Amino acid sequence: MMFRTLLLLLCVTSLSVIAKPGPSAPDRRADEGQGPYQRLILRGVNVISGQGAPTRGPVDIIIENDRIANIISVGHPGVPILDEGRPKAQPGDKEMDMTGKYVLPGFIDMHGHIGGSADDIPAEYVFKLWMAHGITTVREPGSFNGLDWVMDHVKRSEKNTIVAPRIIPYLGFGMASDDPISTPDSARKWIKNAAKRGAKGVKFFGATPEIMKAALEEAQKRGLGTMMHHAQLNVMNMNTLDSARLGLTTMEHWYGLPEALFENQVVQNYPAEYNYNNEQHRFAEAGKLWAQAANKGSEKWEQVRDELIALDFTINPTMTIYEASRDLMRERNADWHDKYTLPTLWDFFTPSRYAHGSYWFDWTTDEEIAWKHNFTKWMAFLNDYKNHGGRVTTGSDSGYIYKIYGFGYIRELELLREAGFNAWEVVQAATLNGAEALGMDSDIGSITIGKKADLVILDENPLRNFKVLYGTGHYRLDDNNQPIRAGGVVYTVKDGIVYDAKKMLSDVRKMVDAAKAFD
Repeated sequence: MMFRTLLLLLCVTSLSVIAKPGPSAPDRRADEGQGPYQRLILRGVNVISGQGAPTRGPVDIIIENDRIANIISVGHPGVPILDEGRPKAQPGDKEMDMTGKYVLPGFIDMHGHIGGSADDIPAEYVFKLWMAHGITTVREPGSFNGLDWVMDHVKRSEKNTIVAPRIIPYLGFGMASDDPISTPDSARKWIKNAAKRGAKGVKFFGATPEIMKAALEEAQKRGLGTMMHHAQLNVMNMNTLDSARLGLTTMEHWYGLPEALFENQVVQNYPAEYNYNNEQHRFAEAGKLWAQAANKGSEKWEQVRDELIALDFTINPTMTIYEASRDLMRERNADWHDKYTLPTLWDFFTPSRYAHGSYWFDWTTDEEIAWKHNFTKWMAFLNDYKNHGGRVTTGSDSGYIYKIYGFGYIRELELLREAGFNAWEVVQAATLNGAEALGMDSDIGSITIGKKADLVILDENPLRNFKVLYGTGHYRLDDNNQPIRAGGVVYTVKDGIVYDAKKMLSDVRKMVDAAKAFD
């Protein structure tokens, strides 16, 4: 077991050095974002609160500095708004006529790497794509660009001196350690040091039960969040249920969950020629894993589900990052690649035995079909978990496997809808559930008086069609029988600062054009 642990730590460490960090985000220019205002009034909007409540509007939202001060119903749909009863503007107020627009809480990406995949991904590129898609808070899962580099952006984002979401930095377990973590004492020491350095949480990939127990106990003592990708090298020692019992609060992806649901075996059925370092082996066989798990309605399924819920365990599935496994051509030819994918990322996505996640050595129809079945059972568990009171959040893991920042996150919303979540449940997963999992629900996650003014503003109703959230919009016919791109976020508000989403997308397109010209 010790050899597996040491090997895993080497893998984690390699993630932090494979990709060279790109340029840090530049200081925010005067024309980037307006506010916060002493008093800002958003007039005539329709509010989707994030709490599961039905849409209501028109309302006027009053924001004072970075907080929602009041939400006032000012009329009824389909008829003009009467001035009587509307909050009056005071000298110095900023008013924005948003009549008919839809307002949601700022989105929370629970698995957002600031680059960390290909070399030289500019932080500005990542941040503006996130913000242009309404993402105002990101949990950075591992800080593989280096904690100091990430913390610099954390602090600058807190001060709003850069255009960026709020960043919650987690540090990969074992990173920046002079020696391998081989004892419970060394695990506790590492956790203490991570907390001192400013990490808000720890990302695990796996370790021996003794080391995991010590690390999780110390993290809880220090008030650090915990998340885990149950890597296949160690999942036989500790599946999702094992780690949740020890105090892990969040699982990433889905590894470890089917293994907790095994009824007739302990170890996954690998073919004899399987080699974990061959990534097509790794991902192809992962696509057959849910088929080996207990079925919905079985005693095992319900026992695992109910115990995880009783432990207040959060599932952050990141279905979007695996979607190319079930439809490679769709992901490779997505609408946004031409204008929004940097050449360095495109090269990174190209099949390679050296690049993580570029496992298309010979991806066949049968592999895709296996993954389609994998998704079906995985989605069934997520929906069942949610229906019985379990917390499911949204994360993207973009920067790998043909997924681009922001765009990948919106696709995750569509996939939750496919899994059986209704539209309001999807929004709740994208907002309030993430805030609760981060312990930040008193400040963010819903449109509520007293909370921070983190908002997403659109012309179209996203509950009818989540595609209107994509930066490329929804492709449809207009009233004149002409094809158009409808939608896209209009404004993203973070800490009361109003950002023009279309302008941020334009900035990204210029970055991509410049990179292509140089390339």
